[in-house]
Order: sequence, then C-alpha cells, then structure tokens
Amino acid sequence: MPRPQRSEQFSPEEICYVHCIQRCVRRAWLAGVDPVSGVDYSFRKEWIRRRMEALASVFAIDVLSYAIMSNHIHQILRNRPDVCAQWSDEEVAIRWLRVFPGRRMEEHLAEPTENDVKTLVRDKKRLAEVRRRLCDVSWFMRALSEPIARMANFQDQCTGRFWEGRFKAQRIIDDAGLLACSMYVDLNPVRAAIAGGPEGCRFTSAYDRAEAQKGEQVDSAAFDLKPIPTEEAGRKIRETPVDDLRKERKAKRKNPTGRRILRDAWLSPLTMKPNVLSGEAEVHSGGVRSSDRGFLNLSWEDYWELLCWTAKQSVQGVKAEVPSRLAKRLAALGIDVSMWRDLVWNWQRYFGKSACVGRPESMKQHAEQTGRHHYRGQGSGAACFA
Repeated sequence: MPRPQRSEQFSPEEICYVHCIQRCVRRAWLAGVDPVSGVDYSFRKEWIRRRMEALASVFAIDVLSYAIMSNHIHQILRNRPDVCAQWSDEEVAIRWLRVFPGRRMEEHLAEPTENDVKTLVRDKKRLAEVRRRLCDVSWFMRALSEPIARMANFQDQCTGRFWEGRFKAQRIIDDAGLLACSMYVDLNPVRAAIAGGPEGCRFTSAYDRAEAQKGEQVDSAAFDLKPIPTEEAGRKIRETPVDDLRKERKAKRKNPTGRRILRDAWLSPLTMKPNVLSGEAEVHSGGVRSSDRGFLNLSWEDYWELLCWTAKQSVQGVKAEVPSRLAKRLAALGIDVSMWRDLVWNWQRYFGKSACVGRPESMKQHAEQTGRHHYRGQGSGAACFA
C-alpha cells in the first residue's frame, strides 16, 4: 500500500494531532556519537531543540511532545488554524518574515523591517497563503529541517542531504492514541537504553516539564516579533563594520528577546482546563507558543507517575499491576490496562507502519471518512484496547 498523501492525513484548515518522525540520512548518528569516526555530534540536539522552540513562537502549531535522538527526532504537533485566525495581518506578516524573510546577509537570514511587513500586508492574496502556511505541519517541518541541515553541512564542510527524506507522519485521532503515543515519544531514550528513566531523558518534553516543575529556566529562543525600523536597518548596514554586525547577530540568535523562561514554557500545557469550552482558541499572549490549550485530561503528577511506572516495565514478560488510580484513567480511555506496557514498549509492532493512530473503532471511522477500507495496524492494535 503506497504512503498516503499529506493532504489525506492532515489539513491546515482543521485542528489535527500529528506524530512526526524525521530521520537522519542512512540513519547515521549525525546528532550523537558517531560509532565509526568517534566524533561527538550530541551538541546538535540543542540546535534542534532551540529551533523547535523558536518555531513554536511564530507558527500556529503547538508542540505537545518531542524526543531528540542521535539519528532521528519525534514530535507530536497540533496545528491551530483557530489561533491563526485571531492574529492581525501585521502579526501574520512579521511571524512569517521572521522565518522566511526572502533574503540573506552572508549565511544568516536578514532581519525583517517595517517596510517588509507593510509590503506583505498590502499583498492580500500572498498574505492569505502565508496565513494558511503558518497552520501547516509540513511547513513547520520544512522550517525545522532545512536550517539544521545547512548548519551541519557548513560545519562538516560538505554538501548533500542531512535528513533521510520527507518526514513520516501519523494522524492521531483519539485521546487513547494521543496518551500512548506521547508516552512512547517521551520514553524513546529509555527504550534505546540511553537513560534508565524519564528523569535522565534529556531532550524530551517530559524532561523539560519535570525540570520546569523544579523552577529551571533557560534563555528563550523565541523570535522577536517586532520589525526593525527601515531607516535604522539601512543605517546599520551602511555604517556598522561587517565583523560587528556578525557579532551582534550571533549574540541575538542566542536570546533574541533577552528573556529567560521556564524550560517547558514553549511547549503546550499538558493538562486541559476543565472550565474552558472546546471551541475557545486560548490564544497565548506571552510570545513563546501559539496557545495555552492542554491536550490530555490528566494532571502532570498522574502523567509523570504513569510514565515512570511504564519506564520500569522494561523486561518483557514481567507482570506488574498498574496503580489502581491510574488504571481507572486508562480504562476510561478504552485502553486494556493489562496491555498498556505492551502498547507503549512495542509501539512499532502495532503502529509502526500505520498512517493513523487510535482505537480500532476510531481508525475504522476515520478510514471511512477518507474513503479507505482500513488502516494498517487497525487489527493488530485491537488487542491493546478494551
């Protein structure tokens, strides 16, 4: 069965949950310790994390969960056309121009000016297309992958591909699939024997949330959403020495807004607010993410407890009961509690080749809506759900 088209899996016009996987070319360890040369490229994981953080501040896309491994990355993204619809034309223009200004100065993207913003706002047809792209998962992944490849190739003094090809996407269609997939993503380093538990899984969303609970802060990578006055930009280029400009841009890339934020502030909140209607956009006004909407009917404490419990069930065949309070939560989502460990640890067996993730009845319903007979994984995954 051929891979489905992106337009069949998700649309910028509707809110969708998508699990994205992007692999390095030939699955080489280009973001870890290369087993052949012994060169340590682990610092590139921070490149990727900061780029994700920066894009979360401008795109109408929520980053729910992520894990950056040595040769691939996982993300669970949710596009928010309802949030983008609340932004003014000027906001849309500066957000887009921060990522795609259309010109370069040496190897760095140029700073958008007030004149650039006004020009884009006047072009209504172009602006409508830009507004749509800011809600598109494919454009988010493009804006993430291309600069990382450019930086790595420049560092290695080589050309060619850094990423294997287009990213793999799985549409998540219900709460059960979302919880299981989020746990699978957060536990990727544990499954790979890189860490013994979630508390040691650096470069994962669970680690960021846990450290933020302790009050850890980081320099914000969010874009500065204020355009530069046109006259000031011209004067700088004419009068400032190239070396000084280079140093200034380098310093600004480390912390564009000069702010420090909690380590997880750029991620979508985990817990949904019980008193907020599902139709409310919950637009974020702090400039580090698109919205303040959570994605699970689960508190952080319960999520962390279940994550740590699942991480300990690494030995196949060893039976241990899920804590009763958490077992009730899983049962309410339609998950077979006795199969929870198997579902998370053997995710690839059930949904590794599927374009859709969720309970069998949800997958069947979505297949009918998209003109398909079924999705791969629909039958094998049935054993994990009540």
